Amino acid sequence: MNIGEAAAGSGVSAKMIRHYEAIGLIEATRRPNGYRSYGPQDVAVLRFIRHARDLAFPLEDIRRLLALWRDRSRASADVKQMALDHVAALESKAASLQAVADSLRHLAQHCNGDDRPDCPIIAELEGIRE
Repeated sequence: MNIGEAAAGSGVSAKMIRHYEAIGLIEATRRPNGYRSYGPQDVAVLRFIRHARDLAFPLEDIRRLLALWRDRSRASADVKQMALDHVAALESKAASLQAVADSLRHLAQHCNGDDRPDCPIIAELEGIRE
């Protein structure tokens, strides 16, 4: 199948398929005319990548997960540890984002939001504490 058919079958855009090929996550065979050709296993790999991306795994982790998926003698403990490490990273990032949201909420609560130029949000961005 061509790249458009692989995209439709996997839910991954043709642009992203090209990107995944460029970084070595997937290998397309080339027809004599130079066009990419994909088989059912390639579409399965693309679906795997898409689902991993939906779970916010970074590309390097996806590379490792693909290797584990392909290794039928893998230990599920390795996969579980990767998932738990990823959960910890996501929770840390969520906590950081929550702290930023709390800071912005606090600044917005202390801004009069009127016609005067004084604004604690701008002051904070300038590095000046009001």
